[in-house]
Amino acid sequence: MEVERRLDRIDRGIAAFMQRWGVPCLRVSLGIIFIWFGILKPLGISAAEPLVLATVRWMPLFDGGTWLSIIGWWEVVIGLAFLFTPTIRIAIALLGLQMVGTFLPLVVLPEVTFQAGRIPYGPTLEGQYIIKNLLILSAALVVGGTVRRGSAPQLGSPR
Repeated sequence: MEVERRLDRIDRGIAAFMQRWGVPCLRVSLGIIFIWFGILKPLGISAAEPLVLATVRWMPLFDGGTWLSIIGWWEVVIGLAFLFTPTIRIAIALLGLQMVGTFLPLVVLPEVTFQAGRIPYGPTLEGQYIIKNLLILSAALVVGGTVRRGSAPQLGSPR
């Protein structure tokens, strides 16, 4: 019985730690990912560049390089907005708009995002790169769910 109580106390401590730090860590992780991956685009060193350029080639408003910069700086703004509690709503709104473009290659470039003859079950590496954004959307939903709690938890602050 004593072992059971100790294990329960340890389990409760771990759960409390995760509850306290989970959302702030998600928020900072989203910020880092968007800033890091976003800044690579205008610098011309993004691994996603060929996919982005192939996706926007039919959009005559700007040339591919301009689109790449716009998308990259947009992502940097998303990342920065996730880092500050008052701007979480802005981050989520911008993220929602950005995700439309992110998932677009699955529709307009199936020959790039899926293995030949395996649509929709066999994504290529590019397809997997896009599909993993479902996790980013889910993380944003969790973070967004905190904005009405008076204020979202700050990194390290108790709830």
